[in-house]
Amino acid sequence: MKNQASAYFGAVPKTHNCAQSVAAGAGREDLLPELASCGGGRAPGGLCGALYALLKLAPESAHDRLRRDFAARAGAETCREIKTGSKFPCAECVRLAAELSEEFL
Repeated sequence: MKNQASAYFGAVPKTHNCAQSVAAGAGREDLLPELASCGGGRAPGGLCGALYALLKLAPESAHDRLRRDFAARAGAETCREIKTGSKFPCAECVRLAAELSEEFL
């Protein structure tokens, strides 16, 4: 799954943002229209789009743990903090979110 999500994110020409890449990698093309505006720091609350997609895929009971796990590895939950503070690349956020989602799919 993480390889598929990474392939969508790295495709040229660009067809999927970070959130869409995670969803498509999980086979959830039905979420692509909803996630079209969630890349580049535009997910609700400024969340990383990859994290936001992960939360859409996972049961709500796992959200707190996933947010903690994601932030522990990416350095933060919001796109702005990740890009400016931890400097964790977007492609790695996609890979991480896809990896964390594998336990639910």
